[in-house]
Amino acid sequence: QVCVVFSEQLKCWCRAVIKSIMHCTDHYQAQCFLVDYAKYIFVKSKDMRVALEAFMQIPYRAKKCRLYRAKPVTLCINFCEDTAKIVPAKRWDSAATWYFQNLLK
Repeated sequence: QVCVVFSEQLKCWCRAVIKSIMHCTDHYQAQCFLVDYAKYIFVKSKDMRVALEAFMQIPYRAKKCRLYRAKPVTLCINFCEDTAKIVPAKRWDSAATWYFQNLLK
């Protein structure tokens, strides 16, 4: 369900999808995904509101997506043989991210 939350960092009201709710000592807090900024934030329950229908008619600026079968790679340097090659990696490291961003450009 999409609701409206106040972001302290952005200093404005934003549309958000609630991902989880947790109880703190004196209030409830929700982890929310801001649909217009593609960010996750934590919001106190007092800063959450029901969204008006007119506010919900505006298209979202950000969409969650995945790249099908995109796998991370990394640069493997062999100093003994003085070679470097791109090999599959188990997770996205800084070299894999840099290489992927260059492919997109």
